[in-house]
Amino acid sequence: MAHAYPSDISREQFERIRPLLETARKKTKPRDLDLYDLFCGILYVLKSGCQWRMVPKEFPDWSNVYAYFRKWSAKREGQPSLLEEALKNVVGEVRQSLGRSARTTFLIVDAQSVKNTDTAEDKGYDGGKLVSGIKRHIAVDTNGLPHAIHITTANVTDRAGALEAFALHKEALGNVQNVLVDGSYTGEPFATSVQALLSATVEVAKRSELHTFAVIPKRWVVERSFAWLEKCRRLWKNCERKLNTSLQMVALAFLALLLRRS
Repeated sequence: MAHAYPSDISREQFERIRPLLETARKKTKPRDLDLYDLFCGILYVLKSGCQWRMVPKEFPDWSNVYAYFRKWSAKREGQPSLLEEALKNVVGEVRQSLGRSARTTFLIVDAQSVKNTDTAEDKGYDGGKLVSGIKRHIAVDTNGLPHAIHITTANVTDRAGALEAFALHKEALGNVQNVLVDGSYTGEPFATSVQALLSATVEVAKRSELHTFAVIPKRWVVERSFAWLEKCRRLWKNCERKLNTSLQMVALAFLALLLRRS
């Protein structure tokens, strides 16, 4: 099917994840739909922020695009979704292409509170940032590549959300030795919990006491990763009903970005 939207990736880039996505259903008969067209349809929704029913006619019918998104974003008996696994694989490939190990030893952690739309079922209130919605917790390496993503309601503290993320991705974070955080993660209980979960040391990057703007060393990397997400209009607010759907949209945004750049 012919389509050329800025949200598309190339077929060559899609081939890197196609074998994994094909496992979403058993191939008992020839496929009627092109997985590449379906994936690009999902990327169109992510990039433009449109509703599923507004997917352009150049793509397969919106119901099929949405159905495959659900298949690829579904959790698999305690295992990550296919989109999350694809992201993990691509992150490892990118790191290895840079001459690094697939697993990082250094994490930079931060959280972002995001307003909900009226469709969201799960919501909380972040009294510090005065936001009613959800909170995105991410842990990235020094290149800004995500190694742990977790979505909670906005009322969950940064510390609690980060610990939940570490617990969920404990196996993938087995090599981590240092975790860099900002002042909102300060406290002995948090450092002790990180030590127990990851056997890693927590380092708090403190802001300058002067009343002038200053970039905190290394902390700008995670802020840049959040900025990457904001290139997708679907992520400007939380438009999803379920927290897992919000998680999959974030994973999809990082996945598309890395496929294009690597």
